[in-house]
Amino acid sequence: MAKIDKRSWAEPYRMKMVELLKVTTRPQRVKALKEAGFNTFLLRAEDVYIDLLTDSGTNAMSDQQWAAFMTGDEAYAGSKSYYNMEKAIRQYYGYKYIVPTHQGRGAEHILSKILIKKGDYVPGNMYFTTTRLHQELAGGKFEDIIIDEAHDATSEFPFKGNVDLNKLERLVKKVGSSKIPYVCIATNVNMAGGQPISIANLKELRKFTKKHGIRIIHDMTRVAENAYFIQQREKGYGSVKVRDIVKEICSLTDGATMSAKKDALVNIGGFLAINDWDTFEEARNMVVAYEGLHTYGGIAGRDMEAIAVGIRESLSDAHQAARVGQVEYLGKKMESYGIPTVKPFGGHGIFVDAKAFLPHISQDEFPAQTLAGEVYVDSGVRTMERGIVSAGRKPNGENYHPKLELVRFTLPRRVYTQAHMDVVAESVAMVYDRRKKIKGLKMVYEPKYLRFFQARFEQLK
Repeated sequence: MAKIDKRSWAEPYRMKMVELLKVTTRPQRVKALKEAGFNTFLLRAEDVYIDLLTDSGTNAMSDQQWAAFMTGDEAYAGSKSYYNMEKAIRQYYGYKYIVPTHQGRGAEHILSKILIKKGDYVPGNMYFTTTRLHQELAGGKFEDIIIDEAHDATSEFPFKGNVDLNKLERLVKKVGSSKIPYVCIATNVNMAGGQPISIANLKELRKFTKKHGIRIIHDMTRVAENAYFIQQREKGYGSVKVRDIVKEICSLTDGATMSAKKDALVNIGGFLAINDWDTFEEARNMVVAYEGLHTYGGIAGRDMEAIAVGIRESLSDAHQAARVGQVEYLGKKMESYGIPTVKPFGGHGIFVDAKAFLPHISQDEFPAQTLAGEVYVDSGVRTMERGIVSAGRKPNGENYHPKLELVRFTLPRRVYTQAHMDVVAESVAMVYDRRKKIKGLKMVYEPKYLRFFQARFEQLK
């Protein structure tokens, strides 16, 4: 009898419909990238073969979601679809009051305007681009309180999303708790490489914030992936269901912003969830001004129905095992080719260390932006930069220089096969083989906000 060390796993779904992809030639891709100003965000989607730009709104909906989609109630006020979504959020996440928004940044905008005043400080476990921008536009200043291991791509620490409570305590002593409207906690920290926070750390944080009268606001975009890592890595949670771990995570926070375009498996939509009535009442008033009526908030009824189903599906242990398993498969494939990546592998993608990949290109010559373009030219695989371009500028106009200079290979949920992952890894390996010949970029156009979306570059000679 054959000895099998480890059984293979397969996706817990089968395909009912496929979308045909366009395969371009290398000269076509060179032309497309140049026309896009060497910014993968400015490429036309039809010119992309395998699109790993983001997992936001790019997931495949299930037959149950499509069925729910057809039952959407598009009533302007009091849509039954809103109440179905509200019921699912309360049931699976536990938050009391729900304000729908067109996507996560709509919730960030409203929350920041309500809670942050000029001169405030908002500590968090590493920044996220839109979140920090809304905090700064409201007059606040972001303070990074993530553990030092998170800034080290090679560290194998299993919970690199954890908060360093000593950093938080120093900030409280320096500015006072009255200057800290809330601590912003992301589950599965995107900019760190999709790294989770532990329940133990979150409990310690909850104890600290209660002592000082500070809220915890949860960026729960990828909370189910974080819960899966807790199940796999944290002592005492190995036999606990993902859905129950998610509920416990949420119970340790005071509210949340959510982009349903990730974990909840839909193309558009989000919400602000909060447990105190006064903040909810203000948000419910503001959503009418900025998003839409408080029972649709910029989302169609059909999308709210799909969110309600997607929330439930996202909490399946089998779904998360396959979702994170595919990311791990790509990571191990890259690792076999010697590609430097963030360790441990994250939940929503593989993050290639562009500093280690292209050590001859200085950070001010945008190595991650360069590498993303090179991979596209090689194979038609679209990725994105997460480094100095994404970090943007300080209020004084100087560039932030983050320690992590990464290219994010983000996997949409339920979209691509393992064969697609082989193509991706092989493409990166081909670029790696000729890495010493690659030259950096210079920025020739920079928008005022969130420059990584629209900035344009030229190749250095």
